[in-house]
Amino acid sequence: MPKIYFDHSATTPLDQWVFEAMKPYFTKDYGNASSMHSFGQIAAKAIDQSRLSIAKFLNCLPEEVIFTSGATEADNIALQGIVKASKINNPHIVTTQIEHPAILEVCRDLEKQGVGVTYVPVTKKGIVKVNDIKRAIKPNTILISVMYVNNEVGTIQPISEIGKLVDQLNTKRKNRIYFHTDAVQAVNYCEMNVNKLGVDLLSISGHKIYGPKGVGVLYIKKNIKLKPIEYGGHHELGIRPGTYNVVGIVGLGRAIELVKVGKKNNQKIKKLRDYLIKEISKKIPNTKVNGDIKNRVASNVNFSFKNAEGESVMLMLDMEGFAVSTGSACSSGSLEPSHVLTSMQIPNDLAHGSLRITLGKQNTKNEVDRLIRILPKIIQRLRQMSPIK
Repeated sequence: MPKIYFDHSATTPLDQWVFEAMKPYFTKDYGNASSMHSFGQIAAKAIDQSRLSIAKFLNCLPEEVIFTSGATEADNIALQGIVKASKINNPHIVTTQIEHPAILEVCRDLEKQGVGVTYVPVTKKGIVKVNDIKRAIKPNTILISVMYVNNEVGTIQPISEIGKLVDQLNTKRKNRIYFHTDAVQAVNYCEMNVNKLGVDLLSISGHKIYGPKGVGVLYIKKNIKLKPIEYGGHHELGIRPGTYNVVGIVGLGRAIELVKVGKKNNQKIKKLRDYLIKEISKKIPNTKVNGDIKNRVASNVNFSFKNAEGESVMLMLDMEGFAVSTGSACSSGSLEPSHVLTSMQIPNDLAHGSLRITLGKQNTKNEVDRLIRILPKIIQRLRQMSPIK
């Protein structure tokens, strides 16, 4: 039975060209980039090249690119680092109800430390309104953090509009508001010029863009002061200490270089996604597509099937050779309905029946057709077994 991977929002396969770029740094050029000898200098040069590639992609300065172990660490540094550096009494953060746990759990911990947090709601289509962000801002607000693309339903948030709002407000405020976005799911599909977005901080991850796991970036606009949350070295301007993951950084740099080339696949991916939505909606009654149909990334479709529990659908599809998700892979062990879907006012029974299918550049129409043949049979079987009719 062929295995078919439809879970690209959880992780992506390593691109062959990325792997080729990484290989020398596993065995031949294995020096510590902080060492002064030639082994170290070869590694340091490779890191500098990756930093330049990422800076070019983001349209920022190389010194504004800070390497991390991934977006989760980048998010933690951004939020905690700004709060630690703040001189405001009782600082306040604005975020949304549909953020990734890497933001929400940090915010909840900061609340225990006396930081105020406002969790702005979203529309039924999963998009935050700029005016709702504006209304949530207080005199003591120091940071706004809004994800660029939601990892569950793929909706694209109005980041540049929020950036313009923050810029306008900062001309009249005594204390500056910083603007952060977790852009993990956006890199392959959306505008990533930080100046056009109007962001001060931005997080990305290697393994979502056909790069390696265990490496990411935090963009920090020049002259922004934040304090480190870890200590133990002078690395990355003293913001993120620790021996450089040279192999991972090289892989991330190469993956970033390939994003522009890979965007030519986006129209093909969108065509497959739209075909999948059309056929499944036609073949399976009582099916709901979650999130905004138009204002979402090309790869994402999130279905809810009435009277069919999402985890059961996922497991039965796995037995048929398909890898899909019921939502975020980061919280797939939870029995609670998705916080994203409940924030979108989707009833619990439908939220429990959700299925996330995320396509990638290697998927084919034949693979999608196979899913279209098998999924209706699975839903029918589960509905027959369901005590709720």
